[in-house]
Amino acid sequence: MKKILITGGMGFVGKYLTEKLAGDEVYVAGLEKECHVLDICNSSDTDSIIKQIKPDIIYHLAGQSSVAVSWKNPQLTVDVNIKGAVNLLEAVRKYSPESKVLLTGSSEEYGCTCLASENDHMFPENIYAVTKLSQEMLGKVYHNAYGLKTVMTRSFNHIGAGQLPVFAVSDFCRQTARIEKGLAEPVIKTGNLSARRDFTDVRDIVNAYAALVQYGRDGEVYNVGSGNAVSLQSILEMIISFSSADIKIEKDPARFRPADVPEIKADISKITADTGWKPVIPLEQTIKNVLDYWRKNEDN
Repeated sequence: MKKILITGGMGFVGKYLTEKLAGDEVYVAGLEKECHVLDICNSSDTDSIIKQIKPDIIYHLAGQSSVAVSWKNPQLTVDVNIKGAVNLLEAVRKYSPESKVLLTGSSEEYGCTCLASENDHMFPENIYAVTKLSQEMLGKVYHNAYGLKTVMTRSFNHIGAGQLPVFAVSDFCRQTARIEKGLAEPVIKTGNLSARRDFTDVRDIVNAYAALVQYGRDGEVYNVGSGNAVSLQSILEMIISFSSADIKIEKDPARFRPADVPEIKADISKITADTGWKPVIPLEQTIKNVLDYWRKNEDN
């Protein structure tokens, strides 16, 4: 049985990963009272928990994960995503250098309209993307300089039941559920719907992370996504088609970002070659799951 530490384990992805790894000795760390208390921005906290547990595997999921929030609160985003990564890597270097460390990054690092390959140049176009690229580079530096067993991801959009409505798909499903319950006018407010994104079910994502910890090469970066780009317009139309309500779409200027990548999808040939992983859950099923979640949980 392996000792596994999941930072940010009470978050959206963390809960799914914790459930998947239930057969191992899993330590969930975060700011919530239900888990080991860890403020990743506090080096003493981070040192203490790594020194205490000496985990075989670390899934570093803790972070500020919203592009929209990064524009509103850049300092928080930099502190959590960059300082937090430094604190973790330093703690591992000092107290648990044999730990395998998975650092989760983002497709936003690419900042280009393309089929994104791990060998492409990076052109981050928002603050969140810059912090995630910095985290990735730190992972490489600590591998090259100190021999740490780091594996980095560039994870594309992942969705599923329980995701916060600060993210578009969850937000659209929540708005739809509220309309169905008579809690809102039959209008869904949106930002840019022309953007095309690569969406993957969170359950496929955590399977990819587990595969990378087992088979991923140290010091390497891997795309994690579906390999397909779908417009937010198509996603919203799919959600509305699953509802009996008569729903209109209304553009809301407040929901548009200062800068937005028009289209991006993942080249997943590297992760498939090294681990055998491919996503298996259809997008339509994921959308239905998210909509049903909000139908059950949106009451006021």
